[in-house]
Amino acid sequence: MTLSTLGVCLLAEPESTDSYAPWGLSHFLLDGHHEMEALARAGGRVRLVALVSLAGSLADADDVARLPQLLTLPKRMRRRQAPN
Repeated sequence: MTLSTLGVCLLAEPESTDSYAPWGLSHFLLDGHHEMEALARAGGRVRLVALVSLAGSLADADDVARLPQLLTLPKRMRRRQAPN
Protein backbone atom coordinates (compact mmCIF):
# COMPACT_ATOMS: atom_id res chain seq x y z
CA MET A 1 0.00 0.00 0.00
CA THR A 2 1.26 3.47 -0.81
CA LEU A 3 0.42 7.00 0.19
CA SER A 4 0.55 8.97 -3.04
CA THR A 5 0.53 12.60 -4.09
CA LEU A 6 -0.35 14.13 -7.43
CA GLY A 7 1.32 17.32 -8.59
CA VAL A 8 -0.08 19.22 -11.56
CA CYS A 9 2.28 22.02 -12.56
CA LEU A 10 1.30 25.14 -14.42
CA LEU A 11 3.60 26.70 -16.98
CA ALA A 12 6.33 28.88 -15.48
CA GLU A 13 6.28 31.35 -18.36
CA PRO A 14 2.87 32.87 -19.16
CA GLU A 15 3.93 33.59 -22.76
CA SER A 16 4.87 29.95 -23.40
CA THR A 17 3.10 28.22 -26.29
CA ASP A 18 3.28 24.82 -24.55
CA SER A 19 -0.32 23.70 -24.05
CA TYR A 20 0.38 20.89 -21.56
CA ALA A 21 0.67 20.86 -17.77
CA PRO A 22 3.10 18.22 -16.46
CA TRP A 23 1.69 15.74 -13.94
CA GLY A 24 3.78 13.99 -11.32
CA LEU A 25 2.39 11.03 -9.38
CA SER A 26 4.64 10.07 -6.43
CA HIS A 27 4.21 6.92 -4.34
CA PHE A 28 5.51 6.39 -0.80
CA LEU A 29 5.49 2.73 0.21
CA LEU A 30 3.83 2.30 3.63
CA ASP A 31 4.12 -1.44 4.09
CA GLY A 32 5.55 -4.46 2.32
CA HIS A 33 9.12 -3.25 1.81
CA HIS A 34 10.55 -6.77 2.06
CA GLU A 35 7.99 -8.22 -0.33
CA MET A 36 8.68 -5.40 -2.80
CA GLU A 37 12.42 -6.11 -2.68
CA ALA A 38 11.87 -9.85 -3.14
CA LEU A 39 9.63 -9.25 -6.17
CA ALA A 40 12.15 -6.83 -7.68
CA ARG A 41 14.99 -9.35 -7.24
CA ALA A 42 12.88 -12.10 -8.81
CA GLY A 43 11.81 -9.89 -11.72
CA GLY A 44 8.16 -10.06 -10.67
CA ARG A 45 5.42 -7.60 -11.48
CA VAL A 46 4.07 -5.32 -8.77
CA ARG A 47 0.57 -3.95 -8.35
CA LEU A 48 0.22 -1.12 -5.85
CA VAL A 49 -2.81 0.10 -3.96
CA ALA A 50 -2.35 3.86 -4.04
CA LEU A 51 -4.17 6.09 -1.57
CA VAL A 52 -3.92 9.55 -3.15
CA SER A 53 -3.86 12.38 -0.63
CA LEU A 54 -5.90 15.40 -1.69
CA ALA A 55 -4.49 17.51 1.14
CA GLY A 56 -0.88 16.62 0.26
CA SER A 57 -1.26 17.02 -3.50
CA LEU A 58 -0.74 20.00 -5.76
CA ALA A 59 -3.83 19.01 -7.71
CA ASP A 60 -7.54 19.46 -7.26
CA ALA A 61 -10.14 16.76 -6.66
CA ASP A 62 -11.15 16.70 -10.34
CA ASP A 63 -7.58 15.91 -11.42
CA VAL A 64 -7.30 13.12 -8.85
CA ALA A 65 -10.66 11.71 -9.98
CA ARG A 66 -9.30 11.46 -13.56
CA LEU A 67 -6.32 9.29 -12.52
CA PRO A 68 -7.95 5.83 -12.91
CA GLN A 69 -9.08 6.65 -16.45
CA LEU A 70 -5.74 8.22 -17.44
CA LEU A 71 -3.70 5.30 -16.13
CA THR A 72 -5.49 2.94 -18.54
CA LEU A 73 -4.16 4.93 -21.53
CA PRO A 74 -0.79 4.28 -23.19
CA LYS A 75 1.88 6.57 -21.73
CA ARG A 76 2.23 8.64 -24.91
CA MET A 77 -1.48 9.55 -24.74
CA ARG A 78 -1.52 10.65 -21.07
CA ARG A 79 -1.58 14.36 -21.67
CA ARG A 80 -3.76 17.06 -20.19
CA GLN A 81 -4.11 20.53 -21.59
CA ALA A 82 -3.18 23.31 -19.22
CA PRO A 83 -6.11 25.48 -18.14
CA ASN A 84 -6.37 28.91 -19.80
